[in-house]
Amino acid sequence: MALLPNKRNTQQRRRAIIELLNQEGEVAVERLAERFATSEVTIRKDLAALESSGLLLRRYGGAVLLPQDMISDPTISKVSIRKQNIAKAAAELIRDHNRIIIDSGSATTALLLPELSQKQGLVVMTNSLNVANALRELENEPTLLMTGGTWDPKSEGFQGQLAEQVLRSYNFDQLFIGADGLDLARGTTTFNELYSLSRVMAEVAREVIVMAESEKIGRKIHNLELPWSSVQILVTDQDISPEATAALQALGVQVICAQA
Repeated sequence: MALLPNKRNTQQRRRAIIELLNQEGEVAVERLAERFATSEVTIRKDLAALESSGLLLRRYGGAVLLPQDMISDPTISKVSIRKQNIAKAAAELIRDHNRIIIDSGSATTALLLPELSQKQGLVVMTNSLNVANALRELENEPTLLMTGGTWDPKSEGFQGQLAEQVLRSYNFDQLFIGADGLDLARGTTTFNELYSLSRVMAEVAREVIVMAESEKIGRKIHNLELPWSSVQILVTDQDISPEATAALQALGVQVICAQA
């Protein structure tokens, strides 16, 4: 008998997938679909959600256990948990039926994606193929929009005038974007030379939410991506100093510290 497509059975199936993976070290989508009497699309969504939770690594046609060095490295674990907490706090800002943009090139914004699974009626624009593919795996299936444009391997996203024109034909409630650095005097900074698209994203969104760890404050990066005047909210971790928080608040930026 096929499992009913409800939340409880989804959780049971995902626990069973992890148990099977621990036993065998590798699982195939086709075999899992047969075992649980469900579709391969559903299994791929399961694997995507489990990977986002740090429980496995997807491979073509299936998934494998996490490498032991990733499991045992406390630095990787600490950073991952911090990013996940930031993503959860950012997701709380999203209401059902919001129209949002998710920028490419940030591991922190990527962790936002599994948090969207409980939101209904979302419209999501992105310039990232990775983000687009992850959105397609969500069970609630938000409406997906792509900027198009010219592919840039450095930012792993589409850039250029075509992408900017597409963005300007819409309006959005929120933009979620990462940062390589946080300059308290200037704004968010980036190593990427192609940052004009990010500014267009900010122009067409009513609210700009930057997701970045506090350790990025003070990094010396010369490319200014977004001035603080374009940013409404910074979601960061609890290690941000009171001085940095006060400086940003004085510039009109709301600082949200994700709970550990």
